[in-house]
Amino acid sequence: MSDHEGLGERIAGARRGLVQAGIDALLVTPGADLRYLTGYDALPLERLTCLVLPASGEPCLVVPALEEPAAHASPVSRLGVQIVPWQELENPVALVAGILSGSGTTATTIALDDHMWAEKVLAFRAAMPHAQQVLAGPVLRQLRMRKNTAEIQALRDAGEAIDRVHARMGQWLRVGRTEREVGRDIADAIIAEGHARVDFVIVASGPNGASPHAEVSDRVVEAGDTVVVDIGGTTEAGYCSDSTRTYSLGNPPDEVSDYYSVLLRAQVAACEHARPGVTAESVDAAARDVIAAAGYGEAFLHRTGHGIGLETHEDPYIVAGNSTVLEPGMAFSIEPGIYLPGKHGARIEDIVVVTDDGIERLNLGPRELAVLPT
Repeated sequence: MSDHEGLGERIAGARRGLVQAGIDALLVTPGADLRYLTGYDALPLERLTCLVLPASGEPCLVVPALEEPAAHASPVSRLGVQIVPWQELENPVALVAGILSGSGTTATTIALDDHMWAEKVLAFRAAMPHAQQVLAGPVLRQLRMRKNTAEIQALRDAGEAIDRVHARMGQWLRVGRTEREVGRDIADAIIAEGHARVDFVIVASGPNGASPHAEVSDRVVEAGDTVVVDIGGTTEAGYCSDSTRTYSLGNPPDEVSDYYSVLLRAQVAACEHARPGVTAESVDAAARDVIAAAGYGEAFLHRTGHGIGLETHEDPYIVAGNSTVLEPGMAFSIEPGIYLPGKHGARIEDIVVVTDDGIERLNLGPRELAVLPT
């Protein structure tokens, strides 16, 4: 990430959040939170890498000595964050504890990133037994939920890349091929069309489409099948794509056509409802009410959406009970589905970002049921 000034503001924002929450320090190990705050996409290793951010005092990054060159090559060194290497026979957890005790801050409450490995959580607890450990999520999610211009463009690029993969689906999704064979071709295309990594490929044909998270299998695609294709990856910039389209091999059964029209109305209704000032749960209701009114309420098995950014699933979640008020810059999926066990299923998923007066859809491929030749 080249937006060093923006990264500096993220660290400052995290510090303000710590002060407001009455937290003395933040510890962040490799993962999306570390990349968000520093731009450093560190390897998650058994050797400790940890950003140490006191609420008052200067941050530093504790790294294994053998990872010091990679840390210096990242934006960390240009952010004014001191890089503190530790040698193979040193105790890095004790080093972190010493940094906090020497920072002038009495660390009685320490926030740990939500995905820190348990072995490191417990090691920090043993090294600082008098400090209360709390989750960093409540502080960091307030920053990460609101994407800036550069992040929105990164998500837009990811959406365009995954749209190009869906546009090529007719090349691979054909009668007589297995889901696994189709999935391999899709995975190759995800990389070819602009992603650095494949995160998931769902090719759920026929009755497998009734399972929202079906794994690819050796089932052979047949004429008349409905196929749910949910795919996503991560770009070099670190931002994720996620889009679902439903395909039919030849003309679909009347039942599928009927409920797909309901599903499309529900997805469009949720997209039209989403805007600044409405709640996340109201977007879920906008889709769910259409599906329930048509008699398919019990067939809509999951929430309407999830936030997306440096992780495929992050805040805000578009689900009943989430009263988060949408604000410009929030990005999330809108993906209602209808699933009939033993028969088939369908889902339509777009990533959207909240604008000043509505949303921008970042997936622009056709949302209608795509009929492919047999």
